[in-house]
Amino acid sequence: MSLRLLKYAFIEDYAEPRYFNTPDSLGDSYDVVIIGAGGHGLACAYYLARDHGIHNVAVLEKGYIGGGNTGRNTTIIRSNYLTPEGVRFYDASLSLFRDLSAELEINLFYSERGHYTLAHSDATLRTARWRAEVNKHLGVDSELVGEEHIARACPELRQDCGGNHPILGALYHAPGAVARHDAVAWGYGRKASQAGVEIHQKTEVVGIETQGGRVSGVVTNRGTIHTSTVLSAVAGHTPGVLKMLGLSSPIEIYPLQACVTEPIKPWLDTIIVSGSLHLYISQSSRGEMVMGASLDPMELHSRRSTFEFVSSLCDQVLDLFPFLSEVKINRQWAGMVDMTPDFAPIMGTTPVAGFFLDAGWGTWGFKATPISGKTMANTIATGQNDELITSFNLSRFEDFQLVGEKGAAAVGH
Repeated sequence: MSLRLLKYAFIEDYAEPRYFNTPDSLGDSYDVVIIGAGGHGLACAYYLARDHGIHNVAVLEKGYIGGGNTGRNTTIIRSNYLTPEGVRFYDASLSLFRDLSAELEINLFYSERGHYTLAHSDATLRTARWRAEVNKHLGVDSELVGEEHIARACPELRQDCGGNHPILGALYHAPGAVARHDAVAWGYGRKASQAGVEIHQKTEVVGIETQGGRVSGVVTNRGTIHTSTVLSAVAGHTPGVLKMLGLSSPIEIYPLQACVTEPIKPWLDTIIVSGSLHLYISQSSRGEMVMGASLDPMELHSRRSTFEFVSSLCDQVLDLFPFLSEVKINRQWAGMVDMTPDFAPIMGTTPVAGFFLDAGWGTWGFKATPISGKTMANTIATGQNDELITSFNLSRFEDFQLVGEKGAAAVGH
């Protein structure tokens, strides 16, 4: 038993303070209303209070804190993207992640493992080389490595992949890391609550009111709130929120599935990704093998998980690691991911004054949690898009200024 637990065991009237500030009723008005109590929404609330002194904030969640994609992802953090816009943005997020456990005073189990994106053909090898050069130019630690390097880092990996897709090399990203996803949401939520932010769970937004082309209120299943500023950070539910304002976007919603095995003895201390095999795999601090694949092929607003997914994924994983054939799958799940045509997010201002959007995250939203919260808080406080997210604005689809990130995000993580 730890000394902390032993101390509390002898205090009869000791009770831990509540994690989140949840008043019994909604207020009549707030300076800012954030829809979605996932990592992004809670991070934005925290940075609004910490950096801009905006404390009269309500975070509304129709389910529970971190119950959406924040709690359904596979926790990989990296910044080895393809475009300069993407590399700068995610590298800023990775930098924030490194000190986040201390700042939020919660153990996020942040662990830098190294991230290998395997190349199985000349084409994928060229893309890896391209990404490595872009990364190096922007000061991000990435390099193209050969088969010998991969064999030293992960001797258990079968280099010929069962004779079907032999490995020719990989993009190695040393800062690649994993972290505890639910703790990120809890940490931001607790710190935001301590700053006076209200978090209302089981509170569904059913309408957004406007007056003179500007947001004037939010209608919920518990009453109407007056506000002039609203942020939508609801991932796969984004089209429904945009419909309330008569806005449209090119976002499409697809299920993304993942699974974990029973815990086994630690052996994989890196992150392995293969776009050609459509899989990624890492090992959690509890010994589980965390695995996932690419998006389901059909657009569908659903969180159902399927036998086809897990059987196909395991078939590909066994090409890389045949010795896992006797390991049992413990759990599988799905999330609804909001995909954009250029595989980059949609952030910042919108045609409706006072309405801000944090969406289009597809399969890479968790790794952006700290920087998305920070940049969206800055955008809301100033009314101007933060410099890091200017290229991600919704207007780029009208102006044909797409970002083109698909080459670095064509598989889940």
